[in-house]
Amino acid sequence: MYKINFKKPIHVHFIGIGGISMSGLAKILLKEGFTVSGSDNKRSPLTEQLETAGAAVFYGQKASNIIDGIDVVVYTAAIHDDNEEYKAAVKKGLSMLTRAQLLGQLMTNYEMPIAVAGTHGKTTTTSMLAHILLAADTDPTVSVGGILHAIGGNIRVGNSEIFLTEACEYTNSFLEFFPKIGVILNIDEDHLDFFRDLDDIRRSFHRFAGLLPSDGYLVISGDTERLSDVTNGLTCNVVTFGNDSSMDYAAANILHNELGNASFDFIKKGNFAGRITLSVNGDHNVSNALAALAVADLLGISADEAMAGLKKFRGTKRRFEYKGEVEGITVIDDYAHHPTEIRASLLAARHYPHREIWCVFQPHTYTRTKALFHDFTEALSYTDHVILADIYAARETDTLGVSSADLAEELRANGVDAYYLPSFEEIEAFCLEKCQKGDMLITMGAGDVVNIGEELLKA
Repeated sequence: MYKINFKKPIHVHFIGIGGISMSGLAKILLKEGFTVSGSDNKRSPLTEQLETAGAAVFYGQKASNIIDGIDVVVYTAAIHDDNEEYKAAVKKGLSMLTRAQLLGQLMTNYEMPIAVAGTHGKTTTTSMLAHILLAADTDPTVSVGGILHAIGGNIRVGNSEIFLTEACEYTNSFLEFFPKIGVILNIDEDHLDFFRDLDDIRRSFHRFAGLLPSDGYLVISGDTERLSDVTNGLTCNVVTFGNDSSMDYAAANILHNELGNASFDFIKKGNFAGRITLSVNGDHNVSNALAALAVADLLGISADEAMAGLKKFRGTKRRFEYKGEVEGITVIDDYAHHPTEIRASLLAARHYPHREIWCVFQPHTYTRTKALFHDFTEALSYTDHVILADIYAARETDTLGVSSADLAEELRANGVDAYYLPSFEEIEAFCLEKCQKGDMLITMGAGDVVNIGEELLKA
């Protein structure tokens, strides 16, 4: 594998530079003095930011983008060997790195790399920890898989030895990392187009934990099913978090205010360490906050600084994000696309002021929808009304014989008021007709379902 010497900047080309993670890596290299070029299918705010920062961005992935002077090409899991630009780079004999390999190499450039893993909650927990690190004046470098207002985007380049990033399990990309502190928030069945089953996923997380050095730390939810399967044989220090007082970092006396925002007693190794007040709602965010608090404590950050940082965190883009109101209807957008995430978001919504809750859900990938079909119908039952949009195919072409209409039929059979409408325009018209003043409308999914709420707000 090609190794980058970060003290000797070179020319790095990114195939798919406009992605949330790829653009962040490109920004870091630009600030380190590297020459950066890249391509993406279309112009976006992220590509425009990169151009402003000095990157050369090509639109459309073509062989001609592989210009003279490139030293190494970085590509994502979405790029396959039949991609015209990728083939041109290979033909020229250029060194190639995956996005995960580059991110892993970047981590070795810092004394305290921190990687936040888990099937759900990575972006939120990374963002919470970023707020804590900023409140403590640690000047971290942060790479987050969402837009975080506190850092003005998805990346922050600091001058300290702390590097904070998300660590995604898909295609085992997090096995390319070199963390000193690793976090595992949860382990759930997902990405079954790559993993065989939950046991296969669990083995992958065990391998991730095994990357930690003997003087490093694994911060893991004590509620993890078959926890010992992940922690057995590790040489690093293992600390746990959760609602049980026996865990190293725990929450007690959880309360919610009128917006559903939680507060709780922070218990550190059996002792009260402070009353934490969050500015985001849902019990799942109590768990995310505990993970962030545990890492902060391991870094020597005081509870007061950690509490101040968490208090300022008001969420990231597309995580139960308030979008506005139309005709007295509150519009919320949420990225949830796995049954566990859907259930958590809809339960959190119950604490938020509303008359009735309407959830417009866009399933993400045929593989996930088919594998977790009954889990989806169970999770979507935690709302008053469900409207199903067509499945967002993402990287897939085979429908596997499953559709959103099937989900709607199953939901109705289970007594849920559910509808399937084939176009966004029909969904928008239906919402304006059926939703009443005081209702909450949540657009939910990892695709482009967010556009429905944004169009409604223009009405």
